[in-house]
Amino acid sequence: MPTSPVSFKPKQVVKRLLASLPDRAREIIVFRYGLGKEEKRMTLDAIGKKYGITRERVRQIENYALGVIRKSDEFKQERAAFAEIETLLHSLGGVVVEEDFLGHISKEHGLQNHIHFLLSVGEPFKKRREDDDFRHRWHVNEALAKKVEDALQKLYGNLSSEDLLPESEMVNRLLQHLEEVSERYKNQEIMRRWLSISKKIGRNALGEWGATNSSNIHTKGVRDYAFLVIRKHGSPIHFRDVAAQIEKLFNKKAHVATTHNELIKDKRFVLVGRGLYALAEWGYSPGIVRDVIKHILEKSGPLTKDEIVAKVMKERYVKENTIAVNLQNPKYFKRDKDSKYSVLG
Repeated sequence: MPTSPVSFKPKQVVKRLLASLPDRAREIIVFRYGLGKEEKRMTLDAIGKKYGITRERVRQIENYALGVIRKSDEFKQERAAFAEIETLLHSLGGVVVEEDFLGHISKEHGLQNHIHFLLSVGEPFKKRREDDDFRHRWHVNEALAKKVEDALQKLYGNLSSEDLLPESEMVNRLLQHLEEVSERYKNQEIMRRWLSISKKIGRNALGEWGATNSSNIHTKGVRDYAFLVIRKHGSPIHFRDVAAQIEKLFNKKAHVATTHNELIKDKRFVLVGRGLYALAEWGYSPGIVRDVIKHILEKSGPLTKDEIVAKVMKERYVKENTIAVNLQNPKYFKRDKDSKYSVLG
């Protein structure tokens, strides 16, 4: 059984704190925070219907109960527990996603509810609620929370949808926007936690970071998985191997025929040999061998056969004879007196 990062027993601490409350207020807190046998947290509306009161009245009772606890002798007697939570919060970065913080303490949902309640009633702890940019997170230092959020916004603003970065590079970019933050927080683990606060920056299954609205991060189908596979491979790869790697790396079923069809349809991929695919972003020209020859001649001007073969072989995995046969087609190419080829017309 894994060792808990806190020395106290959260359920016992909460039980002692709740003892300071009148019966109905205690019941409402138990329902609201999932502190009883039923671990699901109840909404204000659900609790209101249970007691025949409005949701606003439930909210008033909840706030009253938290206030009573904070003024109680029991609360003062649990200072050590709250200090431990604060120390742990600092050790994890000072600003931590709620889900990550609770999961770090325990994987047990009921125990997480008790820690969540202690965060909610503890006076040093402040929650910043989820919005379009960030996830639910807790902190004890408003200035630090603001600096981290500003840095994440700047980092995202400088990302393009094509950016796909190793974690070390993403961390370095974030650090560039955090010059005024204490050195105690500037390590790989805390930077990774801070990156996870942003809903606009994410990591794919290969551990690479980018904008979450990018297909490189938010992969939706075979084409996106194939792109990551070929990019990771770093050189042209057969479509059969692409399908196999999708299953191995992402645990996604990828039929060979389906994978091939998706590669054909997507302009991000270029067929460079018999079943071999590369990425267009690597500089490969689309089209058949004839199209490649035409593109080369239009760009470079008249070239000899050997010069053309050398350039085509950098773009296509084909036999020299295939290139020679294409050059002999008078509909597309002509040879001058210096034995140099150019595009006809």
